[in-house]
Amino acid sequence: MAAPGPVVVRSFETGSEDETRALAERLARLLPPLAVVALVGDLGSGKTAFAQGLARGLGLDPREVTSPSFVLHHVHPGRRTLHHLDAYRLPDAAAFAGLALEEQMDAEAVAVVEWADRVRAALPTPTVEVSLEVTGPASRRLRVEGPARVVEAL
Repeated sequence: MAAPGPVVVRSFETGSEDETRALAERLARLLPPLAVVALVGDLGSGKTAFAQGLARGLGLDPREVTSPSFVLHHVHPGRRTLHHLDAYRLPDAAAFAGLALEEQMDAEAVAVVEWADRVRAALPTPTVEVSLEVTGPASRRLRVEGPARVVEAL
């Protein structure tokens, strides 16, 4: 991602998985090439639903996006390739760095990393960080932090 400029934070409330996916879809349309979206949240907070929304926003079939917990890295090719990674099972940031994400991304690709807080030190900068918090059975509070030109347009 190009030089980020100022970093800003915005909070959003969603009332369903569909609303969470819709927010992610809007974000995907704002992301420049080589963007990295870091997802942080407890189990069941909506990280994979958010990744599905990103896929839709990139013109991909969101039904193809499932948690990559056991394979660590799924690649969803399309007009803009989505690299979907899950850091839950990685022991540390060095193991994530060993995946060589940046070397695998083509010029228009976007990456989304679930459990990104476990490997934050190895993430390329800048990133857009999305923290998801469960506030009810289907509701979530999302804190989005990243380059002002992306987050403010959201």
